[in-house]
Amino acid sequence: MSVNSTPAEQAPAGLDLSDYLRLLQVYWKAIVAFTLLATLAAYGWTVLQPKIYASDSSGIVVTPGSDNVSLSLAGDSLAKAKVKNYESVAKSRLVANRVIASLGLETSADALLGAISVKVPLDTAEIRVTAQSPDPGTAQRVADAWVNGLAAEVKAIETATPADGAAARSDGTPSIAAAAPAPAVSILPLGKAVLPSTPVSPNVRLTLALGALSGLALGLAYAIVRRHLDRRIRDATEIERHFGVPVIGTLPVDHRLDGKSAILEAGADAPLSGHGAGGAMGEALRELRTNLSFLDVDQPPRIIVVTSSVPGEGKSTVTANLAATLAAAGENVVVVDGDLRRPTLADVFNLVPGIGVTEVLAGTAKLEDVLQPWGALPNLSVLGSGRIPPNPSELLGSLAMKKMLSALAQNATVLIDAPPLLPVTDAAVLSRVADGAIVVIQAGKTTQEQLGHSLGNLDKVQGRVLGTVLNYVPTRGTDAYSYYGTYSSAPSPAAAPAPVPVPAGSQVKG
Repeated sequence: MSVNSTPAEQAPAGLDLSDYLRLLQVYWKAIVAFTLLATLAAYGWTVLQPKIYASDSSGIVVTPGSDNVSLSLAGDSLAKAKVKNYESVAKSRLVANRVIASLGLETSADALLGAISVKVPLDTAEIRVTAQSPDPGTAQRVADAWVNGLAAEVKAIETATPADGAAARSDGTPSIAAAAPAPAVSILPLGKAVLPSTPVSPNVRLTLALGALSGLALGLAYAIVRRHLDRRIRDATEIERHFGVPVIGTLPVDHRLDGKSAILEAGADAPLSGHGAGGAMGEALRELRTNLSFLDVDQPPRIIVVTSSVPGEGKSTVTANLAATLAAAGENVVVVDGDLRRPTLADVFNLVPGIGVTEVLAGTAKLEDVLQPWGALPNLSVLGSGRIPPNPSELLGSLAMKKMLSALAQNATVLIDAPPLLPVTDAAVLSRVADGAIVVIQAGKTTQEQLGHSLGNLDKVQGRVLGTVLNYVPTRGTDAYSYYGTYSSAPSPAAAPAPVPVPAGSQVKG
């Protein structure tokens, strides 16, 4: 399998529902934290805000009564027409000044108007006044006084007389003073305003709800940004969906490998323990062995390069344990240390370092003389790297290397522990003489860009990618490794072989 697209082309176009659900699973703690913080901030804001109380009062526009039905209907129409005109009067400084004078308030008309709202319900002759104040008693008194002031102002308007106040008769004698006209309409207050008991501002419930929604939005935004900035590969789905290469193995964290490299399968085709990480690792290695055998049933790969993107992803440990697992099934296996720069397999298998690949390629040693059988599994042999040469890439790509690997593959499956793909070209060179390459990926460390460049390097030399192995998968959390250990019987501790330790720097050596 080759990779023909660049990493930029492999990036997903957007987020689907499963991605959002995964975001919630991975970053739910951050989302909850943002929501709680925003809610607490909103509550703190409400505590600091002054409490405002509101009281309502209303009046109705009425006309003089009449027993005539036609006049009653006309009066109702007149009241509804007048109420629209007097709505503007209710919002005027004239009424505000009357209220200030009647209550003895020390404020301006404009300031008082800012605390008053007037509303006329549709198709009615009613005028509703709402007064707001930090003091509930003041709000109640202002609401009542405003309706009374409006009634007085309307009466003054309706009973206004002509400007000259009198008229002269035609014969020159003064006329009797004209009587004040009866008002056509008047405003009648409808009861008293109620003393408010709870503030209308700040609205604690609404503020807390808005704060929680804002925090939730911030939390989701944070999760999406983290998702785009954090390009580390965490599960097999990302690899198969973004790069189109199969994941043929998923290996869990095994704390027996903390601080050292070791072979966990030492001759028995069974896990070290039936429970916990030991049983999970044994089962995962056998699953990798099975998947490898089904990659090409007609022409199974005989020469396999095991590499990674960068150092420290576990390629050497994976190579050694995969070789032991294949040998435990009765298959002849040869492990070749193809890392001619920083060889490690001699330490992993606890063998004496000495002559190896470089001496065979140089013709100073015979292949059968430098192969070292591993004592725990007689059908497993190891070919060390030998002396470190000045030109590793040229040696690994030579015709002599190809002939040596072909000779080994006649009677065994050959696993080559190769250097990482990004620092040097050795693994890409080896992939041309091999049947394919397995790329080891460390969960939570290898980035999508690193894997994309690694697969691109193999594609440039037309190397075949057999698949990837996701290593060091956590056993807890969102992307935890799933292991059904209860379905397998656990061997006794006495029958479990001890791992072969070496003083390496970390679990994922290589």
